Amino acid sequence: MTLPLPTDGPPTPTGVGGPSPSVPGSPSDAAAGVLGDGWVLGDDGLRYRRAARVLLLDADDRLLLVRGHDVDQPERSWWFTVGGGIDPGESAPDAALREVREETGLVLDPGALVGPVLTRTGIFDFYAQRCRQDEEFFLARVDHALDTDAVDRVGWTALEQDVLDELRWWDLAELDVEGETREVFPEGLADLVRGLLTGWDGVVRHLGDQVDDAGVTGE
Repeated sequence: MTLPLPTDGPPTPTGVGGPSPSVPGSPSDAAAGVLGDGWVLGDDGLRYRRAARVLLLDADDRLLLVRGHDVDQPERSWWFTVGGGIDPGESAPDAALREVREETGLVLDPGALVGPVLTRTGIFDFYAQRCRQDEEFFLARVDHALDTDAVDRVGWTALEQDVLDELRWWDLAELDVEGETREVFPEGLADLVRGLLTGWDGVVRHLGDQVDDAGVTGE
């Protein structure tokens, strides 16, 4: 599940080149076949794509997150927001709506999507590749919480079937209990969402570059 940033989104980080094609037949080209066509090789040597993600809240201010793992680190898992890569020619809002539909089965009205409220560049390892992903985060609410045990995975790609383990609604207080060792991305997500519970003030918060050590957010 992928998303690109729109042309008027945050610029490529200073000193980091934009995407460039890989050489057919090269090891990086083989890696692209595993990760999917949405990932290209950037001038900085990292796999790169743009993505749209959704901070999806229910009526009780619980946040829907996905838990996943990397095939190279099956003993570890991480929580992250619904979303993924933006398809060619697709806008970030359209990608966000599509990703929610594919990952959860929920069909959101376009008018329910607010933002982008946050942006960041996530840098992480995935499928033995170092990746860089420019992300836009949108905010949306649903009146009734999705039954996560009943989610149909028919819209998931083969890669997602391999690495996505579960969906869960999280109470924000439970999500950031002091001393917990669970990994959640972006860093400080609970506090970021708390600032949006009463509505968005129209200011896009740019989180900058963030290195996700575990980094399964490549979904």
